[in-house]
Amino acid sequence: MNENLTLDGLAVPLRALRLLAVDFSHLPAPDVQVSPIFPNQLQLSFHSGLPDFEVWREALGISPDTVVYREQSDGRTRVLKASADFAGAVLELTGYSDVCVPEPVGGAA
Repeated sequence: MNENLTLDGLAVPLRALRLLAVDFSHLPAPDVQVSPIFPNQLQLSFHSGLPDFEVWREALGISPDTVVYREQSDGRTRVLKASADFAGAVLELTGYSDVCVPEPVGGAA
């Protein structure tokens, strides 16, 4: 982390966020993170299921082949991640969703 970083040092991801707000204002609102730890990165996270992640991925033209799938929390949460260059920033999309576990049927309960 650059301890001397000013707000101007975050201009690239903030500019990308401004452009996203103008060009994609009709899309679901993400959780947004800009950090001096990764000053050229803009993170958009979606915690209300994967459809919002997919809408953004499609709108940004990110290939589904580049999406990484993982599970966390002992397999209870699905996580999709994708990244792309946008307006000079590394744009990271992350979607979270519960994993649906079927109820035991019959005598297996």
